[in-house]
Amino acid sequence: MMGFAALYPSYVFRRLRNPMSAIPPERPLAVLAITRAGVALAGAVVQAQPGARLYAPEAMRALAEAAAPGVCTCYSGPLRDLIPELFADCGGIVAIFSLGALVRLIAPHLRDKYRDPAVVVLDEAGRFVVPVLSGHLGGANALAGRLAAALGATPVLTTASDVRQTLAVDLLGRELGWTVATSANDLLRASAAVVNDEPVALVQEAGSSDWWAGHANGRAGPLPGNLHCYGALESVDLDRYRAILWITDRAKPPSLDGFNGALVIYRVPEVTP
Repeated sequence: MMGFAALYPSYVFRRLRNPMSAIPPERPLAVLAITRAGVALAGAVVQAQPGARLYAPEAMRALAEAAAPGVCTCYSGPLRDLIPELFADCGGIVAIFSLGALVRLIAPHLRDKYRDPAVVVLDEAGRFVVPVLSGHLGGANALAGRLAAALGATPVLTTASDVRQTLAVDLLGRELGWTVATSANDLLRASAAVVNDEPVALVQEAGSSDWWAGHANGRAGPLPGNLHCYGALESVDLDRYRAILWITDRAKPPSLDGFNGALVIYRVPEVTP
């Protein structure tokens, strides 16, 4: 069977296999503010998010140092000159200014959802927090949820699985340490099958069963009706399903070679006695 690392470039493998945190702790969170009200709010964001650092114009140094003492950087020149460095070094970016301005700043630096940092925009009144980039794999949705809780804001999520409170295929079992083994195309096809209410088989042969209530984005309701659960792959009528989500610790059997739907395999880590 082809290994996961052979299916994906190395940067994809690193992003998908990180089980506990979408934003690695060694990669800082940049909080960008360009107005007095924005800098004041940025202080609350920095206080609520360990590893966060405020970036503000040099003209607002006194206000920035008061809002985020010891964890602020003041810059001269246009903010756009900072963006390449922040995209390369930071795990997440919180922008406290207009969404349109943010889009214009980051557009030239976008690569793909496997490498781009989480990007979130927050209005300077602290009322709404909107994930803009890398909502799932980069952790922008989770970051928006944490900021909303800390600031009393409303998170505005637009990813289909979160809006509909259904399964996020790319996040299943992430907090349990499961890793995903599939092609990018099958991951996309399986995600589409879930959100479009097409029949999907979920086969769990290993690992904790607490993957729904403990879902990475939080799920409180029942399983979606188009998700059919099995305890063994051999019990599945392959012709009935557009996608199979297979949680296992065994090798792919020959019976799946002719399956025309999307196949996503979740590898459960071995338990050391």
